[in-house]
Amino acid sequence: MPKISQKGQLMPESPIRKLVPYAELAYKKGKTVYHLNIGQPDIKTPQVALDAVKVHSLDILAYTRSEGSEEYRKKIAEYYKKNNIYVSHEDIIVTTGGSEALLFAFGSIMDSDDEIIIPEPFYANYNGFSTASNIKVVPVISKIEDNFALPAIEEFEKLITPKTKAILICNPGNPTGYLYSKDEIKKLAQIVKKHDLFLIADEVYREFVYDGNEFYSIMQEEGLEDYAIMIDSVSKRYSMCGARIGYLVSKNKNVIKTALKFAQARLSPPTLAQIASEAALQTPQSYFDEVIDEYVKRRNILINELEKIEGVKVAKPNGAFYCIAELPIKNADKFAQWLLETFDYNNETVMVAPAAGFYSTPGVGLNQIRIAYVLNETSLIKAVKILGEALKVYKD
Repeated sequence: MPKISQKGQLMPESPIRKLVPYAELAYKKGKTVYHLNIGQPDIKTPQVALDAVKVHSLDILAYTRSEGSEEYRKKIAEYYKKNNIYVSHEDIIVTTGGSEALLFAFGSIMDSDDEIIIPEPFYANYNGFSTASNIKVVPVISKIEDNFALPAIEEFEKLITPKTKAILICNPGNPTGYLYSKDEIKKLAQIVKKHDLFLIADEVYREFVYDGNEFYSIMQEEGLEDYAIMIDSVSKRYSMCGARIGYLVSKNKNVIKTALKFAQARLSPPTLAQIASEAALQTPQSYFDEVIDEYVKRRNILINELEKIEGVKVAKPNGAFYCIAELPIKNADKFAQWLLETFDYNNETVMVAPAAGFYSTPGVGLNQIRIAYVLNETSLIKAVKILGEALKVYKD
């Protein structure tokens, strides 16, 4: 029998999606499942984006340019300008989601066995992208006791080797909601310039910043033009996860020229999704103001309810819509499966994402879960109540 590749065997399962079969079985048993596991907002997609697809006048659903339509990219550049990020449409490649933008970035700047430094816990698919690209993740560990604050910048320098090609951050962070300060971005900029590395920033949660904090993009940092690669997406900003439209942005012409070759190899990003995403740029600021107010309320409810549960430790996020909670258990994978397979409270249960998959260091985060506070307030309160009742009876 032909053998599966070693890369395929090493490819990690998604901690977010691997429990889906158990959730489906719970549904078949008639249970209500509250999904705290995935960052799929229940916020409505802007109507202007949906209408643009409904009323398009295309006769042929044709390819667009590999880098995305020029008209759309010019409008993206205008959106960035409003956010004090000054780039040309020629600095932008439209991709099939932020995921493809990351894969293009990895392919453009790293070879097999090269290393990338990432503060952990981090977005779980960074592990998958790294495996697919044959590169090694070198983690910088942050801890829940410190609210997942970035470790001292000096810790990054200790990890740099001749194989190191880049530092990758997610700002604001998934899964922790950590928001990088302007000072931290400047320190990271100093390191990458000193050691001739790339700084990749996944900034898809840019709009979701709370408590009067300010977001500072790596693209705003002067002198970082040749080092900075920004990853972006419409998925969370406009509640358009299914559109699968993202961006790779860099002022480094060689990066863009190289990434474009990867873009050409997959032909073009989806045409209808670009139409919807271009229209979404007309979304008024009032939409985001209302969404941010809603997420702040949800975050506060979630944190308050979790802190009522004995033995639970939780970090307070300053951005995005996730948090990490540490539970009084040994293994969150087994607990998450048990919640779906065995447990119910009034015929209801919850689905969570075990947090070990958001680390690359073995054995770390085993008793932690990531919670996405994308449910309405009533559902969120119910879900945490169910979680608390489950912990009362669960035995490792």
